Amino acid sequence: MSLYIQLFYSDEVNALFSDSSAVAQMLRVEAALAQAQANKGLFPAAIAETIKANCTVADIDIEKLKSDISLGGNAAIPLVKQLTQIVKNKDAEAAKYIHLGATSQDIVDTATVLQIQEYIVWLDQKIKVLEKQLVTLTQKHRQTIMIGRTLLQQAKPTTFGFKTVGWLEAVSRSKQRLEQAKQRVLVLQLGGAVGNGNTNISIEIQEECARLLDLKSSFTWHSHRDNVAEIASVFGVLGGSLGKIAKDISLLMQTEVGEVFEGAADGKGGSSTMPHKRNPVTCAAILANTNRLPHLVATMLSTIPQEHERSAGLWHSEWEVLTEIMQLTAGAVAKSIALIEGLEVDEIRMLANLELTNGLIYAENLALALAQKIGKSAAHEWIENACKKAIQERKHLKEVVLEMNIDLTDLDALFDPKNAIGLSLELIDQVVKKYQ
Repeated sequence: MSLYIQLFYSDEVNALFSDSSAVAQMLRVEAALAQAQANKGLFPAAIAETIKANCTVADIDIEKLKSDISLGGNAAIPLVKQLTQIVKNKDAEAAKYIHLGATSQDIVDTATVLQIQEYIVWLDQKIKVLEKQLVTLTQKHRQTIMIGRTLLQQAKPTTFGFKTVGWLEAVSRSKQRLEQAKQRVLVLQLGGAVGNGNTNISIEIQEECARLLDLKSSFTWHSHRDNVAEIASVFGVLGGSLGKIAKDISLLMQTEVGEVFEGAADGKGGSSTMPHKRNPVTCAAILANTNRLPHLVATMLSTIPQEHERSAGLWHSEWEVLTEIMQLTAGAVAKSIALIEGLEVDEIRMLANLELTNGLIYAENLALALAQKIGKSAAHEWIENACKKAIQERKHLKEVVLEMNIDLTDLDALFDPKNAIGLSLELIDQVVKKYQ
């Protein structure tokens, strides 16, 4: 990859998409095809066993394979040639039955699905870890009062737990989307030349091959790419939700805010010229990944209207793009887990920041209380005028309300942040109970 492999990606997932892993998955498909054909009586079981025994990455010259791809336009063509020669050297009869009835796209597509299948297993486990972290963080800060911000301005009090439970809900929705998309993407591709099959890949053989690979049998999707576009979109949405978390935390780390920080570590977040800096480097890495995802997902969406029974170029454009989407999403997930694990919350600074507006953040409280006496429109106008006066005269809103003799009682309660967080606690509890 590049100098930045440790910054943006996950070593575990990179291994899933290595050259040897990609070849292994294609060989796995070839072996399953031969086994399915033998199981359905197309040829003796011994032939399938010979083919399977030689479907090993160690016997494949990967560098030659890569150099030969440009001749055929995909990896399956030179792979089948190498595999056929390997088997032929040991059993000429068995070599006749390799790749029987299939087309190269069958092998490439199904191998890609097997990679996605392994990736989803990894991703699902990581999402569960992240969910658990966010539940714990939410419970810890359920009542940690902070200012809620709209359009980057102080709006009204909320709790940090209410913010984090929003993160949790977004991540969990992506897990649900992933589970739904699995039903459509984890399917076999085995249609032959133009997708309508032949006697060597009958419906029974297709179903058996799917069973052997733990996939579902499917109508040919050679030039119908909505399934892979969908899963790419699911990954992109997940990445966007992780980017939202990173964006919030990076903003809360600003010097002028100082409410939440990435976990500290020797050498982390430093500047080459400013010794005092504590930069949001993990957030930056997550945001860098998630900023790239929408454009890659757009490429996948643009491949859907493919021509006739096999595309010239659109199918080919998916391969590396889909892999990069999965790698970038994996990097964002891994970084997000590390980010939440080490998160530092300054509750004292959160409370201090509530006082920056001299009580203006309680204007809604006042307006709602006054509306019960004089109506909503009149109450809004009165409190709006009081806010303007407080700003002009640089006074606390409570002082101005008293000067204007606005008919409000128990002002202390109306200016208490605990009474200005709305249904934050109830809404948090409503979400968290789903995870208990």
